[in-house]
Amino acid sequence: MTVRAYAVEQAGGPVRPLEYEPEPLGPLEVDVAVTHCGVCQTDIGLVDDVYGLSQFPVVAGHEAVGVVEAVGSAVDGTRLAVGQRVGVGAVAGACFTCEWCLTGRQYLCPRKDDTALRGDRGAFATRVRASDWRYVQPLPDALASEHAAPLLCAGITVFSAISRNGVRPTDRVAVVGVGGLGHLAIQFLAKWGCHVTTISSTAAKADDSRRFGAHEFIVAEEGLRQAAGSFDFILSTVSADLPWDAYLAALRPQGTLSVVGVPHGPFSVHPLSLLPGEKRIVGGVVGSAEENRRMLDFAARHGIRPVVETFPVARIDEALDHVRHGRARYRAVLEF
Repeated sequence: MTVRAYAVEQAGGPVRPLEYEPEPLGPLEVDVAVTHCGVCQTDIGLVDDVYGLSQFPVVAGHEAVGVVEAVGSAVDGTRLAVGQRVGVGAVAGACFTCEWCLTGRQYLCPRKDDTALRGDRGAFATRVRASDWRYVQPLPDALASEHAAPLLCAGITVFSAISRNGVRPTDRVAVVGVGGLGHLAIQFLAKWGCHVTTISSTAAKADDSRRFGAHEFIVAEEGLRQAAGSFDFILSTVSADLPWDAYLAALRPQGTLSVVGVPHGPFSVHPLSLLPGEKRIVGGVVGSAEENRRMLDFAARHGIRPVVETFPVARIDEALDHVRHGRARYRAVLEF
C-alpha cells in the first residue's frame, strides 16, 4: 500500500519522489488509485509558496480522477464500490455537523478537508485519500478521465458562481479572460442559454472564445466603455488587478460582478460605481458535493469539455513550468 507521491521540498524547487505508508483507513474514508490529475494555478501557488501557507515538503494536486481502491466500513456501498471510476476534487471532506454543512454549504465548512492544503498528502501521487466518501464523485461515462479532472476545480468554480448567483438563460453575461477557468465558463454560460460576451486584454483569443460558444468578443478597455450598462452578470476568471470601476460600469442596475480569479492586490472601487445601481461584487469558491454532481451531469449532457494538454507524470516538472508561465491551452493534466 506504499504511496508514491511527487513532492517539492523548497519553494520553486524541482519535484522529488516521496514515498509513505498511509494510516489505516477510517470508516468514512476512501482510497482512490489516481490515473489523472489536473495541474491548477493554485498548485503552482503552493509549490512556489506564493500564498505564504506552504509547509514543505509540498505534494500539490487537487483535481484527481482514478479508481476506488478501498472503502471504509461506513461508506455507502450503493454509491461507491471498489473498481469504480471517480473523482476527488478541491474539497475531499467536511464535518457535516456545522451550520454550513447542515444547510448544504460544505464548501464553507471551517473544518473542510482542502485537498491542496494537506502538505505532503495531495493528489500528485499514485493514491489519494478522501476523508469523507460523500465528496468522492462517481463520473459519468461520457466524460473521459483527462476531461473530468479539470472540472473538479476549474469547472465547479465557474459552475457554482453561475448557479449561486441566479444567472438566468435570458441574461446577457460577460466572461473576463479566456484561460483555464474562462474557457469553461464560456461553455457553461452558452449552454445555460445566455448571450455570452468574452472580454480579453488581447484579440488573440477571439476565435477560441467563439469556438467555446461566445456570441461576442471585446477587447478591454475601449470595448468596456462601449459596453457600459450592458450586462446582468460578469464573471472575472483572471488573476489580475482590473479597473474594477470600469467593470461595474458595464453592469446593468442590480447586476453582479463575480470574482473567481484571485487578484494580486486589494479591490478599489468608487462608492458611486456600486451604490446608485445596487450592484454587487461577490467572491466565489468551489461547490458542495451536490453542486459537483450537478456540474458533472450538466457537462456530460451538454458536451462541455476542457481543452487539455496531457503530460506523463515523469514530466511533472515540465507540466508545472508550463502552467507557471501561462503556456497551457487550456488545462494541463498529469497521467499516472
